[in-house]
Amino acid sequence: MLLHRLVFLSDAQLSIDACKIQEVPVKRFMTISALAALAGAGLLVNPAPARATFGTADIKPIESNIAAKFWASATASSGTSTARLAIDGDPTTSWYADNPRARQRLTVDLGGAYDNLRKVKVVFAERGMAYRYAVEASPDGRRWKTIADKSRNRNVSRGAVHLFTRPDTRFVRLTVEGVPGRARIGVSEIQVFNYLRDDLTLGADMSWVDDFQTRQYWVDPLAADRGAGPHLLDVAKDRGMEYARLRIFNEPRNESTGALTPIPRQGPERSLESARSIKDRLMGLGIDFHYADSWADPSKQPKPRAWAELEFDELSKAVYDFTADYLRRLRKQGTTPDKVAVGNEIINGFMYGSEASLIGTTNPPYFVNQADVYQSKPGGGLLWRYWGSTDPVEQRLYDEAWDRFTTLAASGIKAVRDASPKSKVEIHVIVGPNRLAKTMEFWHQFLTRVKAKGQNPDVLTISYYPEWHGTPEALELNLHTMATTYPDYEIDVAETSYPASGGDGSPMPNSPFPRTIQGQADAIQRVFQTANDVVNNQGTGVLVWEPAGFQTMFRAVPELPNTWEPHASVNVYNASRAKHVLEDTVYIGTSVRWAPELPAAVRVLTTANRSVTTIPVRWDALPPGATDAPGEVIVTGTTTLGPVTAVIDVI
Repeated sequence: MLLHRLVFLSDAQLSIDACKIQEVPVKRFMTISALAALAGAGLLVNPAPARATFGTADIKPIESNIAAKFWASATASSGTSTARLAIDGDPTTSWYADNPRARQRLTVDLGGAYDNLRKVKVVFAERGMAYRYAVEASPDGRRWKTIADKSRNRNVSRGAVHLFTRPDTRFVRLTVEGVPGRARIGVSEIQVFNYLRDDLTLGADMSWVDDFQTRQYWVDPLAADRGAGPHLLDVAKDRGMEYARLRIFNEPRNESTGALTPIPRQGPERSLESARSIKDRLMGLGIDFHYADSWADPSKQPKPRAWAELEFDELSKAVYDFTADYLRRLRKQGTTPDKVAVGNEIINGFMYGSEASLIGTTNPPYFVNQADVYQSKPGGGLLWRYWGSTDPVEQRLYDEAWDRFTTLAASGIKAVRDASPKSKVEIHVIVGPNRLAKTMEFWHQFLTRVKAKGQNPDVLTISYYPEWHGTPEALELNLHTMATTYPDYEIDVAETSYPASGGDGSPMPNSPFPRTIQGQADAIQRVFQTANDVVNNQGTGVLVWEPAGFQTMFRAVPELPNTWEPHASVNVYNASRAKHVLEDTVYIGTSVRWAPELPAAVRVLTTANRSVTTIPVRWDALPPGATDAPGEVIVTGTTTLGPVTAVIDVI
């Protein structure tokens, strides 16, 4: 996905040029001379909460109506052809039972199990009725537990919000026992709400802490209490980032010339120190092996110079030895990685060799200019140009490329299993716009072949940047397709980000979110939400890519050199999980010219202990003449945990 050219100038400067080729977009970076200077790593010992922020952002806990997702479905005991109208998110459409007198059931299949569903909203089609009903939850459609029992209800109400905790819920069933008179049984909406799980890992690729670790970085340098600094990782953890990933270059080299860089940033030695800084703060650690001396991404995957002229069997051994040796060094210093990526964005393979001429790659420059070295022996590049070819020679070349690539990948996976058995193995690719079929072919070929070689990863990951990979809805489709095709794997978003400025605030391509601090928070939170909503809780993590240096979530403090503070959008990490779930809507019926009885309190579910209690609500005054004629009246209430809406049907 990325094409970078790095030229290391000094300890204090780094210039990066980037260009775009084919389907491979480019990240544009700020220069290090424009970045904050950050202090040396130290232990985090009871830091005061960081308070300094730039800008404002209204960040609410994530809430998703899973029943409205494209993978959810509904069935009914009668009137089945219109059952989906009860979950389409449109309150003007309804499912109606064929028989108004009989006991009726409407069942919602959420497409997979969820562990953090907390709220069900039921809205009936007809006003002025006292509906008798029950709501149940089930993991399998056979074993049911009651969420709400309104089978003896006598109150006139068009709907209700029911709070519950029932891990491993896939099915929600509404059973209508009856309605008075000859009223029809109909349902406008059943909504089933999912909330961000505690075990969804939210973090960032923080590889550039290597560049920053000898400089100061205060969140509030003018206050008596300076906050969570001085180190970038202190601020990151304070703001809710619980996991950091580090990329590993074999021997860091200039992206243009291939010469060794004066300071081997993101190389094995310096990254050991970065790993210590991360683990010292009790954060999760990810290691991302690029298996290259400079940037590896979908457009370029150069072999390390030390491996460039190895025969293929020796290359495979080098992958194993390098991976295993480095992981042993990490373990020895007490920094065992939680996850290890075997390659970076390897949709087109990695460690290109003589097959590069058929791939058509032109980057990095040293790979092309020194083709006699880097392209002298076969490597692990994939020949997508022959995908689906009926020519026997091209079919053979396609299969041989896959075999070489997965042989190298299997060596890397085996090294992780042998040297760091507690680390999970992830394979990281991209899904290009309208190229989901290519990615699914990748997973089919890759997983089939590495398993045949005795290896298997744990996590399937993708990068997601809307300008390069499509709309939020495309991301949802991509993750859902991967999860349902391969239900035995975790699914992660290994890279994402969004800018807080630029383009006069207009949204990035394929995105509805403006380039503002609020838009940055909303865009990143949308990715959190999408990963959390993957069926069967398979979505397990989201990492923002380099939030201190690319599409940054920080800003330089004016007139204070080497000093940065976070945007308000960084609070998306801490604010996205719900501590409480409120009964945020109440439905009431009243007669014309009668004042409705608004409840003095509503229910609230505390997620930490799963208890349901009540909380007082103060209602706004009813508008004059609000109940003088039949219709619907909306009144807003206020609680200490947020607003509540009363929907009053005047009959």
